[in-house]
Amino acid sequence: MKMLVVALVMALSPAPVAPELVALGDSYAAGLGAGDEASDDCRRSPHAYPQLWARRNNASLVFAACAGATTDEVVGQAERITPNASLVSITAGGNDAGFGDAMTTCTLGDEEECGRRVDVAVAFIRDELPGRLDALYDAVRDRTSAKVVVLGYPRLFSFQTWCLMSGRKRQAVNRAADALAEVTGDRARAAGFTFADVRQAFEDHGVCATDAWMNGVVLVPVDRSYHPNRAGQESGYLPALTTAASGNRLAVPATD
Repeated sequence: MKMLVVALVMALSPAPVAPELVALGDSYAAGLGAGDEASDDCRRSPHAYPQLWARRNNASLVFAACAGATTDEVVGQAERITPNASLVSITAGGNDAGFGDAMTTCTLGDEEECGRRVDVAVAFIRDELPGRLDALYDAVRDRTSAKVVVLGYPRLFSFQTWCLMSGRKRQAVNRAADALAEVTGDRARAAGFTFADVRQAFEDHGVCATDAWMNGVVLVPVDRSYHPNRAGQESGYLPALTTAASGNRLAVPATD
């Protein structure tokens, strides 16, 4: 009789629902730079942190992230959030701030040109980006009650080895990265989301590090330049998402 009751309970109990991750964002979320990217415009990689998290957690994945996406375009991606979503990840804001153009200027221009372009980016990040992030986060929350993790951007450069980018240029770019992380984290927390700050993880692994998790200038294909490589996705972003999704706190580095 006891065995019959157990069998009936098991038969009537709902089957466990597999987790579903909906990954939104730009090229950092899509995995551009990590290798084996798709040849289409979105440049998604099987080594991107959403792909890695889904495989490790036996989860289904709605992979909406796309290279070049601005916050407004990520609002459109949010329409792919399904009722089954148990976790939503977001990395967005860098394209709004013109980081691609800033890196081109800092790579090809002199220190003064680099500094001026970074100043423009930082002003945008402080003044204009908060409203754009608020609109994005509101759109996501309107679509789901699932846990949302916003992953930030690393400081691009380390100072362990000599490289083509001067120390002053590297400091300027990292200053913009700090502003982006601070504003993104502030708006994510204001929306009730969890913010995963990856600056500490990448601290000794930026461009010009002995063990770099970031690509420097890549000639072919050039769009991999200044993006996390495979190690950056696996050892930087994946642990950050895993920790944040589990509810644990991440260390926040001090600004220089």
